[in-house]
Amino acid sequence: MLEKFLSYLRVERRYSDHTILAYQNDIATFISFSEIQQDSDFVEVTPSLIRSWMVDLIQSGQVNKTVNRKLSALRSFFHFLRKEAMVVHNPLQKVRGPKNERRLPIFAKESELQAELLDPLFTDDFDGVRDRLMLEMFYQTGIRLSELIGLKIENASSTQIKVLGKRNKERIIPVSSELALQMKTYLQLREMLVAKSTAFFLLKNGNKLYDKFVYRKINHYLGMATSLDKRSPHVLRHTFATHMLNNGAGLETLKDILGHANLSATQVYTHNSFAQLTKVYSHAHPRGR
Repeated sequence: MLEKFLSYLRVERRYSDHTILAYQNDIATFISFSEIQQDSDFVEVTPSLIRSWMVDLIQSGQVNKTVNRKLSALRSFFHFLRKEAMVVHNPLQKVRGPKNERRLPIFAKESELQAELLDPLFTDDFDGVRDRLMLEMFYQTGIRLSELIGLKIENASSTQIKVLGKRNKERIIPVSSELALQMKTYLQLREMLVAKSTAFFLLKNGNKLYDKFVYRKINHYLGMATSLDKRSPHVLRHTFATHMLNNGAGLETLKDILGHANLSATQVYTHNSFAQLTKVYSHAHPRGR
């Protein structure tokens, strides 16, 4: 039944391969814990059993956010089982996950990402131009790793890019003149490749990028440009959001650009923005010094 559920996610819900693999691993973990041998055993699953699994996950060192993600995957699976008439009730309806820890997003300083400081880090050949553009696109648009890899040539112009986000929701992100110029330079070099792919970003051999390649590149360049311990494409997404708020962007606008489903996901960045305001106040007001 699990394979049928994963097929449903892939075909009908059009989830990404990365998300489907996460669902598969999370549900398989529960099946192993509960010693389910056949599909009919799912009828016997109770809220008490799920809570025991949740406690086992926490005791094994899983953070609350990970536990809640696994519960969400299992909740979707039982919703599917009920739809398929395999179970009568969804036992997850009576289970509440642990409260997520509120951790502030990690971001780079504006001073660390100045163009004149980044320029010497990149070569002028195809690899260097592409890598610089990847870093700039993460920082200037706030797109996710999967969205950058999935970006198509026809969806990128000198004024905007159209990305396919979570739940296959499309959104339009404006492009600065500086970024547009870098895109133009990259595309000129891209035309020299022998490539059939319609993907915007490619490897030098003409193949499409993959997650680990992009992560490794961004980790490398952020390590050279910043003092951050954590260096990833998602850190640049956090950096984009934080710098936007610090420079006057509204939450609703930022929510739309980031592709968040609700405002609560965007509000986490207000903590960093408030910290910036506090710093400015302490330096500017006579009573704050």
